[in-house]
Amino acid sequence: MTLKPPFDRITIEPDKMGGQPCIRGLRLTVRRVLEILRVFPDRRELLADYPDLEEADLQQALSFASAQLDDRIEILDYAS
Repeated sequence: MTLKPPFDRITIEPDKMGGQPCIRGLRLTVRRVLEILRVFPDRRELLADYPDLEEADLQQALSFASAQLDDRIEILDYAS
């Protein structure tokens, strides 16, 4: 499934990570990214330890979590 903009870096695949929202199809859930952000106060250190992540991924994970709390996520299903 593909999310509508502005969440172009968030993917939801039923067969990957139990269908949880992930970053760019990686096996890295939005929830995990939020946990990582909590643990790493220094973004440079975070990005060094997680080289697959980009700053834009971090920003979208935070925005996605905020939008989800407000129930503002719209999903497009191209398989239909």
